[in-house]
Amino acid sequence: MRPVRTFGAVMAIGVVVVTAACGGDDGEAGAASSAETVTVQAANGAVNVPAAPKRIVSLSPTHTETLFAIGAGSQVVAVSDYSNYPANAPRTKLSGFKPNAEAIIKYRPDLVVLSDDMDGIVKALEKVKVPVLLEPAATNMDEAYDEINDLGQATGHTAEAKKLTGDMRTEIQQTVAAASKAKGRTYYHELDPQLHSVTSKTFVGQVYGLFGLQNVADKADKAAGGYPQLSREHVLKQDPDLIFLADTKCCGQGSAALAKRPGWSGLDAVKNENVVELDDDIASRWGPRLPQFVKAIGDAVQKAR
Repeated sequence: MRPVRTFGAVMAIGVVVVTAACGGDDGEAGAASSAETVTVQAANGAVNVPAAPKRIVSLSPTHTETLFAIGAGSQVVAVSDYSNYPANAPRTKLSGFKPNAEAIIKYRPDLVVLSDDMDGIVKALEKVKVPVLLEPAATNMDEAYDEINDLGQATGHTAEAKKLTGDMRTEIQQTVAAASKAKGRTYYHELDPQLHSVTSKTFVGQVYGLFGLQNVADKADKAAGGYPQLSREHVLKQDPDLIFLADTKCCGQGSAALAKRPGWSGLDAVKNENVVELDDDIASRWGPRLPQFVKAIGDAVQKAR
C-alpha cells in the first residue's frame, strides 16, 4: 500500500471510490455487502471496496478516463458533467465541484470516485454507508501511476492497470530520450487568457522539466502556490523560447489570437512559430493520456528554432 497523500491542488479533479451495497428494491444505499471486499489505501484512509463493483460513479474526469482505459468502463453507471472522455462514458449532470450526495445515491453506487472532498461529500456519503475512496490530484508522475493502480485494485482490474502504467512509463521514457535536450530554453504555459500559469513545482511543471526546459513563471510566484497570474509585462520581458497554450478549447486561444495581443507579436516564440496549441484536457489531467501531453512537448522541443 502507498502512503496516504494530502490533497487540494488547483487543477485537481481526482477519485473517490465509494463502496456500498445497492439497496434492495427501494434502490437506496444501505447495509454493507456480504460479498468479498478489497482494501484500498487512499487519502481518506483504508477503504473497503466490493471486490467486483458493478455500479461505479466517477466525479473525476481524469479517473473516468482511467476506469475505461483499464477495462472497467462497463462497470461505470454515471460520470460527472466534466468527464468528456471517452465519448461513450455515461455523462450526467453530477458535479465534482459541487457534489450532491442525494443525486449520487440515486445511481445506487457501489464505487464512487472523487478527487476533492468538496462540501464534506465524503462524510455525507459515509453516513449512508457508502464507502469513499479519495484519490486527490497527483503531484508527481509516481503518484499518477499509483492512482491508476489503486483503481485497478478497486475495480478488479489489477493486471490491466499495471500494464497501462508500464506502457505509459515506456512511452514517456522513449519520448524524452528521443527529444534533443532543451537546457537553457525557456517556456511559458498558459492556463487562461488572464495569464494564469504553472511553476516548475507543479505536476504540469515537472513534465516540462523532463526536457530541461526553464519556466518563466517560477520567479513570479510570490505566493509560492504554484499557479501564479503573470503580468503582460513579465511575459514580454522574459520573452520565452516556447509558448504552450492550454486554453485553446475553453477560451479559443491560438497562435493567431496570441499575435494580436499588444506586444506579443514581437516575442521570439511567436516570430519563430514556436507556439504550441495544446488540448486543454490532456494538458490538465494526469491519467492515461499523459504520454500524449509529454509527446506534444517533445515534438515542440524537437521542432523549436
